[in-house]
Amino acid sequence: MAKINLTPKKIYEQEFKTSMRGYDKTEVDEFLDDVIQDYTVYIALVKELQEENAKLKAKVTSASASRPAYASATSEPSHATGNIASASNYDILKRISRLEKEVFGKQIVE
Repeated sequence: MAKINLTPKKIYEQEFKTSMRGYDKTEVDEFLDDVIQDYTVYIALVKELQEENAKLKAKVTSASASRPAYASATSEPSHATGNIASASNYDILKRISRLEKEVFGKQIVE
């Protein structure tokens, strides 16, 4: 990861040589003030994101540690649910068949 060389304090304390045809000193100072404000925001944002990243990594670690117990606990009920679903599908098909016989009467041959 790249290291940040400048800090708001370093930018503020930076001195430049002056020459006869140099930049307007007040304009440069105003621009550097804006740069300092941005750096302050960036540093706070980076710190916040690093803390959030650490929290998320901890959550992933704890979730992966508890996952095997969760996976074994949920594997059995899925088989039972499958039996219930297939039984209810059979019942639904029987109901549909009876309704068709009632609605269409003798038109449907078994």
